[in-house]
Amino acid sequence: MSAANHSSAIALAHALASTAVPADVHAQRLDGKQRPWQGTGVPIKRGESYSLFASGIIHWSAHHPELYAGPGFHLWARVWPQGRVVNVTRDSGSFVADQDGEIQLGIYLGMWQDAYGALDTPDSAYAKLRGSLEVCLVKWHGTATDGLDQLGGIAGHTLLHTERMRLANQRRLPSDWDYLLEIGTTDVFQDCTHSVGDDQRICLHALDEQAIVRKPIDFPLTPATRLSWRWQLEQHPSERPENTPHTHDYISVAAEFDNGRDLTWIWSSSLPVDSWFDCPIKAWRARETHYVVRSGKMPATDFIPEERNVHDDVARTMGPPSSRIVAVWLIVVASFQHGTARAEFKDIRLRDGQRTVKVL
Repeated sequence: MSAANHSSAIALAHALASTAVPADVHAQRLDGKQRPWQGTGVPIKRGESYSLFASGIIHWSAHHPELYAGPGFHLWARVWPQGRVVNVTRDSGSFVADQDGEIQLGIYLGMWQDAYGALDTPDSAYAKLRGSLEVCLVKWHGTATDGLDQLGGIAGHTLLHTERMRLANQRRLPSDWDYLLEIGTTDVFQDCTHSVGDDQRICLHALDEQAIVRKPIDFPLTPATRLSWRWQLEQHPSERPENTPHTHDYISVAAEFDNGRDLTWIWSSSLPVDSWFDCPIKAWRARETHYVVRSGKMPATDFIPEERNVHDDVARTMGPPSSRIVAVWLIVVASFQHGTARAEFKDIRLRDGQRTVKVL
């Protein structure tokens, strides 16, 4: 989700249009104040491939120039009228149309209501945005990989090269984990299990990015329910306490409950252990609470075990607990201070008396 992109997407579109590119090329500029969705006039059929290449920056505040993001956070697409939303990772992304229709583009902010692009964000939030994104939309006559391979010399263009490398080296998650819709798909997390028979591991490497991966669970929440895991910190994303809207960069494990709320146990850079706070991001404030279980930025040389009584932590920080845990999350945010995060997770388990479920 890096905002550092020095290659114009519209210039790329012009360059592609002057070559024998095996595709249809369209260029468009999206103003930060425009709510989704914007039509492109590009028709597509189910099963056809398209790619987005983007540049630009969206600033979130006139008073805090350090608060911004690029296409990897803001640029989403869908096939109208019935397609699901998709998002680029960093400055590019390639997709296969899930429906017949028109490709639409949108600048995302806040929260989706559903997987089809209904937005639960007030107009006032968009009114504060500054900046724009340039987008080069390429509808391929075959697959995106084949199209990029056929471009020859122009494929060395920064945006094209980045997408070719991303497609060739996609990071895979364990099959029972997926990205949370509200944050979108990224290349941040991957299955880093060393070999067959080893403990399963998930690693994260975020560079000015944020991501949440989720595994569905159906587990009762009782006074005996405990969540345990082991994690290893290689690089912490925050330079300051994470409990403000400008410094909310962190790594955590979370439980999602059947009332729609979640509690995250974070590894803070500097906040005291056993402190907690509601999420400082307005769209998440009523939904998410953070509990500090470990503090300090120094890398951990080995995996550190944690175990929490979920019921007690929820009662202490969020009020009366709900009845069930419906998912476990892994979270990283490194986009507010534009830093880097590296960590690894394994041995995630839920236990309630004699019953144990291995989450990872």
